[in-house]
Amino acid sequence: MDLNIAQILNAIRTVIPDAKDPVALHEPCLKGNEWVYLKDCLDSTWVSYVGAYVDKFESMLADFTGVKKAVAVVSGTAALHMALKLAGIESGDEVLVPALTFAATANAVVYCNAIPHFVDSQEQTLGLDPYKLNEYLKDIAQTNSQGLINKFSGRRIKAVIPVHTFGHPVDLDPLLEVCQANKIALVEDAAESLGSFYKGKHTGNWGRLSILSFNGNKTITTGGGGAILTQDERLGALAKHLTSTAKVPHRWEYRHDQVGYNYRLPNINAALGCAQMEQLPRFLERKRRLAGQYQEAFKGVHGARFFTEASFARSNYWLNVLLLEEVFSGQRDAVLAGTNDAGFKTRPAWNLLPTLPIFRNCPAMDLSCAQSLAGRIINIPSSPMLAKTKEA
Repeated sequence: MDLNIAQILNAIRTVIPDAKDPVALHEPCLKGNEWVYLKDCLDSTWVSYVGAYVDKFESMLADFTGVKKAVAVVSGTAALHMALKLAGIESGDEVLVPALTFAATANAVVYCNAIPHFVDSQEQTLGLDPYKLNEYLKDIAQTNSQGLINKFSGRRIKAVIPVHTFGHPVDLDPLLEVCQANKIALVEDAAESLGSFYKGKHTGNWGRLSILSFNGNKTITTGGGGAILTQDERLGALAKHLTSTAKVPHRWEYRHDQVGYNYRLPNINAALGCAQMEQLPRFLERKRRLAGQYQEAFKGVHGARFFTEASFARSNYWLNVLLLEEVFSGQRDAVLAGTNDAGFKTRPAWNLLPTLPIFRNCPAMDLSCAQSLAGRIINIPSSPMLAKTKEA
């Protein structure tokens, strides 16, 4: 039996009825104070990584997410690299990474000369499966004075990076239990989940460190950018120091007390971020409204369902997900071709990272769920401006 692609297209058109030009997957919405703040920043001449907008942006992020310290940097990948270093990741360590994620998650591990160790996903959340991981670690690892050791590679398993896939929170409480039982660090990749909550608390509050991304296609954007979040003010201060080339303040001398990184977010980008943060509640309301409209439209579609948040989560619905039934996974590309031909810029999930040549020799557990999801996920247009108004 074939999927009825026309039925899928009709469901999308029910939500987006007046599409004339190709409909992007996720466009930034720049209709607040962006021009005002950018002009103010230019007029001040403080356009690099020192300036009032950087401080304001970091304060707005900390207030919204509920952390004590936010440190703005040039990208989500830079944020994750620094978070891993601050979490104590050393050369030769293994870091548990979901196979179903963007390559940047594993790239940041490699920047530390560490080894990604790929783990499976959970269909309920699209993210890391804490229960399957717990059983897996019982089989392949043992604890000694050095920490949790992979019995087969002899390397230390130092940390795990849960990714809140497309904005849907991972089931964090059981994962935290796994981390505490095995004495491994939890570093949340919340790049996609600004505005998502797990059991009433914003994502990014379970690990000692977590990160956000503000790429052009994220819920808010600074053009490019990211942030490190932590409840540990000492770690936050160290993150700010290291990402500012570890330069020690002095009236005129260039003093550096550690190997640092030129990762700080420029003031001009932070100005954009401040304007975006002012609009974030409206973006989230419109994105959830769009998700509700999709959910209603796809109720009668055979062979595909609109993916919705778990009972313990409140998702930002960063990228909306159409999930094909297993029997129709072989027709994913036909749906992608049909929707793109019709002017809707849909896309699949990422190729599983262990299938890429650069990660092919890394350790991995059974990835049956991630493999299934990768063949069935289709992201559909998700820009907040697409939501019909309540009057429509």
